[in-house]
Amino acid sequence: MSEKTPVDFWFDPVCPWAWMTSRWVLEVERIRDIEVRWHVMSLAVVNEDRMDDLPEDYREMLTTRAWPPIRVVTAAWQKHGDAVVGPLYTALGTRFHNNGEGTTLEAIAGALADVGLPADLIDYAHQEDFEFEAELRASHKEGIEKVGQDVGTPIIAVPGADGEQIAFFGPVVTPTPQGEEAARLWDGVLAVASVPGFYEIKRTRTKGPDFGNL
Repeated sequence: MSEKTPVDFWFDPVCPWAWMTSRWVLEVERIRDIEVRWHVMSLAVVNEDRMDDLPEDYREMLTTRAWPPIRVVTAAWQKHGDAVVGPLYTALGTRFHNNGEGTTLEAIAGALADVGLPADLIDYAHQEDFEFEAELRASHKEGIEKVGQDVGTPIIAVPGADGEQIAFFGPVVTPTPQGEEAARLWDGVLAVASVPGFYEIKRTRTKGPDFGNL
């Protein structure tokens, strides 16, 4: 049996668009021979040098609501290993986005309980000198260095024509494709990754994230 194709996925759990894409790549994992490897990144880090240029509501989200979840995920990763990252992201995203609980401490605590992780990981949410700041930033940097600047989350890295990883921001999609539609989108991602010099396809978003089929 051939080895599964590795797919590296960088996410910030507060981002609804990353959540949509993550559910797509898990659907692809169900029907195609791929293995998703989860990595943390931070929208707050992406924007830390341009905060003054951001809308007030987005700046408030980054400074108050974005840090607690990603700190907890990073702490769980560091203390309990790579294998807990994907399940914890699923639990957080289900509560934050599908269930509409928001990025509250209660939702984070509930997600920890959902996957059987220690409740005291919540203590990292507002840790002033975050113990695993360097590890978070190193993971974030790894994703950004693969794809380049001026992107957000998600970042996805897939094999290119010569087997070397090619990274993209996205795909940004709503609602999350299922079944054969998900597979066709995957095939498209591999197709563009196989073309040397391909960089971008884009159109204006006309609707927000639709969680109805998740």
